[in-house]
Amino acid sequence: MSHIDGGTMVGRIRFRVGDILTVSCPFTEAQVSAVRPGYVSIRWPWNRVDPDTPQFAWNGEVAVTSDPAHFDWKRELFRTDPAPQHLRPGAVCRVGIPLTVVHVTDVVVCDPPRATGILPRPTLLLGVLLAGQTEVPEHEDQGCTLDPDDDVPTSIDLLFRPYDFLHLGDEVIDTNDCSWRFRGPWHWERLADGTAAMPAWPLTLTARLEGFDEADMSAVYDATESGSHSGEVARWSWLADATPFDRSSLRRDQP
Repeated sequence: MSHIDGGTMVGRIRFRVGDILTVSCPFTEAQVSAVRPGYVSIRWPWNRVDPDTPQFAWNGEVAVTSDPAHFDWKRELFRTDPAPQHLRPGAVCRVGIPLTVVHVTDVVVCDPPRATGILPRPTLLLGVLLAGQTEVPEHEDQGCTLDPDDDVPTSIDLLFRPYDFLHLGDEVIDTNDCSWRFRGPWHWERLADGTAAMPAWPLTLTARLEGFDEADMSAVYDATESGSHSGEVARWSWLADATPFDRSSLRRDQP
């Protein structure tokens, strides 16, 4: 399993850290198998048990948070109808994801596919936070994991991508003639001495891993001829209702 800075193609969507997505899943009938303090266990209507991973012994059930005051409520995408606090063992309910805005904090490629006890085995996992939550890297239990390619009929749509005109790994020169490498919207690597924390627009594309032409240069320059980095931050913050985490502050040996 490896973390990547680059985008990953799943279907027609390329995911990368910083993406703001809308996520939903049709509410589907399911049966309640158990009720415990803070959680209700649902006989999951999707996925299959992986017979080759007895060490996980998944029983086909998934626990959904039942208490809005519980810490996990803000991490949970799935909801029940009726609300889980009104459910009892043996009851029939519906489980799904109401239209929810999330932002991507991690993209993990699983090669080979990751054994979890559940089929299909994931080849890609997204770490996401619900709108209204700011990433705090020291909090390991923050957010939840989304498998965009499993058997759950989840709809995922890209709402906003900061710096969507740049590819990860692009190198640019800003208006102050300072060189930068784009490792993500909140992870800029300054390639020359200087004191600026972020590049000043407009930007001129100077290198791209897969090569570039004049049209690519024009696209980057035109997109940054007006506006600013702070403008990208402001739009992202408004949509995500959060503050972006500056990944440039991470140690160089961290992903």
